[in-house]
Amino acid sequence: MLVLLPPSETKAAGGDGAPLSLAGLSHPELNETRRALVDALSTVADDVPRSLEVLGLSERQVDEVQRNAELWTSPTAPALERYTGVLYDALDVGSLESAERKQADARLAVASALFGLVRGTDSIPAYRLSGGGSLPELGTLRGVWRPVLEPVLASADDLVVDLRSGAYAALAKVGGAVEVRVLSEDASGKRKVVSHHNKSHKGRLARALACAPDEPASIEDVLDVASEAGLDVEREADRKLCVVVR
Repeated sequence: MLVLLPPSETKAAGGDGAPLSLAGLSHPELNETRRALVDALSTVADDVPRSLEVLGLSERQVDEVQRNAELWTSPTAPALERYTGVLYDALDVGSLESAERKQADARLAVASALFGLVRGTDSIPAYRLSGGGSLPELGTLRGVWRPVLEPVLASADDLVVDLRSGAYAALAKVGGAVEVRVLSEDASGKRKVVSHHNKSHKGRLARALACAPDEPASIEDVLDVASEAGLDVEREADRKLCVVVR
């Protein structure tokens, strides 16, 4: 099973790993594109005003530009420890037992605007780049990633559970994946998408799938694992699930 997670805009600072080595990342077939993006992002960081414009940041976020300027030299950390925020708080990899953490590293992957796809143990630096953005000379990240990332995801033989948000799902389609969305339901039965619940409950589902003793192999298995984790999940279509928050 492969569970695709969205990244987070926020990243944990620091790390105790050696500087970025693309050779050490999983899916080496993505390295040519990764190198082009890291070079482009670190180069534009030399021009702070231009970088803020490209990244859609304010002057108060200059530190994010500095992170990008140091992509090749700053310390790294495992991907599942680098990303932060609501989803990753709910996933809470730091509390996993050793065997559970090994399962999480094997079953979970993060869709990254900079690296395409990273596994839990892949060592990456802190950076700032959003999936819906673009970079000078390279164009939109969707245009950069789709031709190279879609074949990688298409080669996954096992069950794929797609928890990515829209901008990151647009970087590469995954045929046959189980898609999951989260809806909030009020007392009248009306449902709507709520960002906070979306991230938190996807994090809870990812943790449950990572920790399941028997690796889920079907959408029915995903439903069972979600139910055991206390999530209210409905099957909306052949390959679509909905987590309902009441």
